[in-house]
Amino acid sequence: MNLTELGYVAGWRVVRALPRPVVAAAFRAGADRAHRAGGGGTARLRANLRRVVGPDLPEAELDDLVRRGLRSYARYWMEAFRLPALSRAEILAGFRLAPAGVDQLSADVASGRGAVVALPHAGNWDAAGAWVAATGWPITTVAERLKPEGLYERFLAFRQGLGMEILPTHGGPRPAFDVLVDRLRTGTVVPLLADRDLSSRGIEVDFFGGRTRMPAGPALLALRTGAPLYVASMWYEPDAACASISGPLPLPDPDSAPLDARVRTVTQRIADGLAAGIARHPEDWHMLQRMWLDQRAATGGGSGPSAQPPTTTGTN
Repeated sequence: MNLTELGYVAGWRVVRALPRPVVAAAFRAGADRAHRAGGGGTARLRANLRRVVGPDLPEAELDDLVRRGLRSYARYWMEAFRLPALSRAEILAGFRLAPAGVDQLSADVASGRGAVVALPHAGNWDAAGAWVAATGWPITTVAERLKPEGLYERFLAFRQGLGMEILPTHGGPRPAFDVLVDRLRTGTVVPLLADRDLSSRGIEVDFFGGRTRMPAGPALLALRTGAPLYVASMWYEPDAACASISGPLPLPDPDSAPLDARVRTVTQRIADGLAAGIARHPEDWHMLQRMWLDQRAATGGGSGPSAQPPTTTGTN
C-alpha cells in the first residue's frame, strides 16, 4: 500500500469515527489553509472560476468565491468519507433532487427505458449516486481506472457498497459502452460526469466563451438507445447536497445528419446545460484541473496533477 492509498484508507476510517461537527471544522480549516497557500490546484480553480464569472467581478470578490469553492470541495471529501457509515434513511435525507426530476426519473425507470444524466464535477456526485440506489432505482456508471490499482479497487468497493454498479473505463470483460447500452434497455439510471474529457478524444465545445473538450459518451448513449438525456445542476445547501435536472434534451433525427455531427450537436447542448447550472452555483463547481484548450496550450499541454478521486466519467 503506497502513501496515497494509505491516506485514503485513513480518511475513510478516521472521518467516520469522529463526530460530524468536529470533522467539518477540520476540513473547513484545511480548505482555508489551501486558500492562503495558493498552490497549483487553488490557482487552477481561480482561473476556472474567472471564466465562469467573467472579467468584471472584482478580484476581492473572486478571491472570496475561490475560498468558498475550496470549502465546498473539502465538504465533498468529508461527506464522501462518511457516506459508507450512513443508514439508508440518512442517505435519503442528505441529498435532495428537485421534485420534477424525481418524477421524471421514476417514470423513466418504470417504463424500462432508463435515463442518461450528464453531471458536472459539482456538489456531491457520490451522494447523488447513493441516493439513487437508496431510492430503489438501478444505477450503473463508469469510473476511470487509475493507478495504483489498490486505490482504484478501494474506490470501486466504496461505490459498490453504496449500491452502484461501477464499470471500468477499460480492462473489463466487456466494453463499458456496450454494457451501458444493455443497462439502459432494462430501465437503469446512468449518470456520467460530463464536464471534462479524460481521453483526449472528446468533442470540442464552446463553454463559458472558450473552447474545451467534453466526452462523447452521454450523447452517444442517448442517440444509440433513445433513452432520455438530462443535464444535472448540483450544489450544496447548508443541510444537504442538492440537484435538479433539465431535459430531456432534444435529439436530432437519425436522418438529419451523420452520427458524428449529431453527437457534436448534442454534446454542445450538454455543455450549455452544464454551464447554466455552474453559473448558478459557481462556488460548488469542483474543477481544480485545467479546463480550456488555451490553458493547456499555454502550459505545454496536459491537465496538471489531479486533486480529485477516481471519478465516474463519460465513456467515449
